[in-house]
Amino acid sequence: MSEQSTDIPLWFRSAIATEPVRNTVESAGASINYLSWGERGRPGLVFIHGGAAHAHWWSHIAPTFLPEYQAVAIDLSGHGDSDRRDDYRLDAWCDEVAAVIAACDFPAPPVLIGHSMGGFVTIATAARHAELLAGAVIIDSPVLEVDPEVQHAHRTDDFAKAKTYDDPEIPIAKFRTIPAQEIYLPFVKEHVARHSLMRLDDGSWTWKFDPTIFIPPRREASELLPRIRCRVALLRCEHGLVTPDIGDYMYDQLGRVAPVIELPTAGHHPMLDVPLILITALRSLLADWDHSHPLRRTEGP
Repeated sequence: MSEQSTDIPLWFRSAIATEPVRNTVESAGASINYLSWGERGRPGLVFIHGGAAHAHWWSHIAPTFLPEYQAVAIDLSGHGDSDRRDDYRLDAWCDEVAAVIAACDFPAPPVLIGHSMGGFVTIATAARHAELLAGAVIIDSPVLEVDPEVQHAHRTDDFAKAKTYDDPEIPIAKFRTIPAQEIYLPFVKEHVARHSLMRLDDGSWTWKFDPTIFIPPRREASELLPRIRCRVALLRCEHGLVTPDIGDYMYDQLGRVAPVIELPTAGHHPMLDVPLILITALRSLLADWDHSHPLRRTEGP
């Protein structure tokens, strides 16, 4: 389906018509790409994508928070238009997030919003750099399980070698997520897929991620949950990967003061199937956080 289709709702057309400013910042020798929408000097929102994804997974979400906020979406190293590394670790990705926050010069610490693998990066950043953040939102990041992209990479050779295509329409038509889900909004899926490709010097097309991103372990994020000292919330998807048991575990590890909110009907990738529900949940959290005082955790049981 073309993004020019008359079936595409006005809110989506308006969002993707809001062109971001592309910026880069250096972190540990790598050039890190990030997109920015809105006026500098506004309160900040920083969006972190999942594994094998990129900043444009948020380009129909982030602009809906204007003009109240300046919204930023990062390409972590090994993803999108950022540089690749010899290996990938949570601490390096955290440093990239910190570098982008510093470059944006927000008037106050921003809220960090991460999905899936990006939720692990959000957890680690909130634990290690809490002073940089006003709050953290974790979206369907199953901290007690190996994330599905890593499982898929270890079970198959799908990521062993980057696939190339002569015609970009072929991979766009083949675009799918891991894990797959029953529902995608076709106009969102096509938009994300078109931004997921890059053209090589020989004229062929390939996906914008480094297959070796799936090698490092991610489980350390669960151990970092009790160390988070900024405001935090968990969004779990009804048909996603954070089961009620995992949600309860995360709630306990976060000191039993973090809201755990289920996104109804959502698969693991809510920006692809229920973006308006995701936007509403985020707006509700931000409105509450703007006008309330955080409940401070006490040590002990």
